[in-house]
Amino acid sequence: MTVSTNCEGFRRRDCLKLGLGALFGGSFVDALRMQAHASDAVANGRKKATNCILIWMDGGPTHFETFDPKPEAPAEIRGEFDPIATSVPGVHFSEHMTKLASNLHRFSMIRSIRHNQGNHGAGNHYMMTGAPPRIPVGCGAFVSFHPSMGSVVSHELGQPTGLPQYFSMPRMARSGGPNFLGAKYAPFVVADDPNKEKFRVRDVALPDGLGTGRFSGRTDIRAQVDKMRRIADKAAGDPIGGYDEYFSQGYDLVTSQQAQEAFDISRETDETREAYVRDGFGQRCLLARRLVEAGVPFVTVYDGGWDHHGSIFPACSKRLPKWDQTVSALIEDLDQRGMLETTIVVALGEFGRTPKISQLAGRTAPGRDHWANAMSVLMAGGGTPGNTVVGATDRKGYTAIDRVLSPENFVSTVYSKLGINPDKMLYTPQGRPTHLVSDPTPISEVMA
Repeated sequence: MTVSTNCEGFRRRDCLKLGLGALFGGSFVDALRMQAHASDAVANGRKKATNCILIWMDGGPTHFETFDPKPEAPAEIRGEFDPIATSVPGVHFSEHMTKLASNLHRFSMIRSIRHNQGNHGAGNHYMMTGAPPRIPVGCGAFVSFHPSMGSVVSHELGQPTGLPQYFSMPRMARSGGPNFLGAKYAPFVVADDPNKEKFRVRDVALPDGLGTGRFSGRTDIRAQVDKMRRIADKAAGDPIGGYDEYFSQGYDLVTSQQAQEAFDISRETDETREAYVRDGFGQRCLLARRLVEAGVPFVTVYDGGWDHHGSIFPACSKRLPKWDQTVSALIEDLDQRGMLETTIVVALGEFGRTPKISQLAGRTAPGRDHWANAMSVLMAGGGTPGNTVVGATDRKGYTAIDRVLSPENFVSTVYSKLGINPDKMLYTPQGRPTHLVSDPTPISEVMA
C-alpha cells in the first residue's frame, strides 16, 4: 500500500522507529481501545452532534487552488486555475471544486484561521489539538504535547458498544494520539485499503482455518489459566490486568456482528461506491460514514500528499476533481440519511500555501511553500449553517484580515458541537491540571 508523505518523508515506518508500533501495526489486543457513542441527547431544540469525521489533508493544502482563489491578484500569485461561482453570490471556489461549489448550501467555509507554526510537526499539532507546541518543533518531528481531538472525544464520550470509538485510516496523523490520556484512547488504525476486492480489517476477523468453535475453545482455556493464583492475585498496577481488559474487548469485537457489518463495505450498492469514487480515499470516506452510522464518535480519514512545493498545478488538476466528488458525496449522503444533523465533517490540513508561486531547486515545476498566515477549513453538519463563509483573506491571499480566528477557536467549535466543554480541566497522571483548550471560544457563525 502506498501512503503519501510530506516534504520530510514522514511515513508509518518512522512511527515504528519511535516505538509507536502498537498504534499502527501491533497486535489487535494491544492496539484496541474501546470507547463510546454519546447518547442522542437534545440540546437547544435540536439533536446535538454525536460524531465527527475529520478529513486530515496532511502536508498543508493550498487555499488558492481550492476554496479561496484570488482572481484579482497578479499571475505569479493567482496561479493557473480559474475561479467558479458558488451558490453564494460573490463567493468563488477554484475551478476543480465544482460539486462543492454547488453544494455550499450544505456547509460552511472558514477562510480566516491563521497561526504562527510554519513547520509540519508544529502546525499539525496545533490544528489537531488546539494547543501550540511548547518548544520549537521542526518539520519532521512527531509531536505529542496535548491530546488530539479524536482522543479527547473518545475519552469524554466513551462507553463500550462493541466497536472502538476512535478510528484513523489508513494511519494515524503524527499528532493524532492521546498524550497523557493514555494509550487506551489511541485510535484503532485501519491500514487496509477498502477499495480492494478482498478488503478485510486486520485482527477483526478470525484467521483462516480457525473456526468459531476452535476460537471459543481457546478462549475458554485461557480463561481457566487466568484463574491460577499467580494471575488472579496479581498486584495492583500489574499490566496483565490491562492486557486482560483489552483481550476481552478484542474478543468482543471479533465476535461482534455489529462490527463485522460496519466493516463490510461490500454491502453498499455499486452506485453509492462509485459516487464516493472508487479509490482508497473515496472508499475510506464511505467506510467512515458506515462507522459513524454504527455509533463511532470520531473517525479520521488521513489524506496525505498535499505538500506541493513543486508541480502544484498538474498535481491538483489530477487530484482535486476526485477529491471534490468524494467530499461532496459524503456530505450529501449524510444529509440524505438524516445523519448530517448529528455528524460533523471537517476537512483541513496544518496550514495553507504561500501566495507567491516558487521554483525550488531540484523541482521540475513550480509550486507553493508552507504558509500559516492563511488557510481554508471546510465544516459541515452538527448544526453548521449552509451558504456561510466566515472571514476573509486579503486580495492577494497573504493573510487573514477579517474575523481572524485561531486553531483554538476551531478546536473549541468541534468540542462545543459535540457537547464537550472546551474549557474543561483535565489532569495528567502526575496531577498537573490542563485545560482542553486555552481559548475555549467557539466560532459563533458556525454554531447556529
